[in-house]
Amino acid sequence: MASLLATEQRTYDAILLDVDNGPEDLTRRGHHWLYTRAGLEAASKALRPEGILAVWSAGPDRAFSQRLRRAGFEVDEVRVGSRGPRGRSRHTIWLAGGVS
Repeated sequence: MASLLATEQRTYDAILLDVDNGPEDLTRRGHHWLYTRAGLEAASKALRPEGILAVWSAGPDRAFSQRLRRAGFEVDEVRVGSRGPRGRSRHTIWLAGGVS
């Protein structure tokens, strides 16, 4: 994913990240770059105008919201409920757009 984002320019209408438990709760260390300012700026460049980056997380992360904004995104942080065998929990989805 990282190499794809780093090389694409104005290619995607949407990029959806659901690869970890969140920006600070990685399942693989190699994913760290995706959540850094450099990774987010690469995602911004890979999106077409009016494109959107959506990122799922098991929980909120105020620092990540701020990183998205510093990378040039307008950010909507949405808390959503889930259902499953472990009961109900709350997750966070960031919808980031506004790149031009």
